[in-house]
Amino acid sequence: MPRLPRLSGKEVIKKFEHLGYSQTRQRGSHVWLEHNLLPPTSVPLHNVIGPGLLRQILREIKVSVKEFIEL
Repeated sequence: MPRLPRLSGKEVIKKFEHLGYSQTRQRGSHVWLEHNLLPPTSVPLHNVIGPGLLRQILREIKVSVKEFIEL
């Protein structure tokens, strides 16, 4: 399995927007993203999102690590 990069919250949101997600709301430092076909998710706007949290978010939206890295 490929290693996940350490990205900021803004970078993760940009990649999810390429998947078709759109920002619907924000509460504090968490942005809620929704998609027509995939499950919704929340992404924190931290300076660095570690690989463990990123892997958990990808599991929630049913996107593989390989697909995410190819974006």
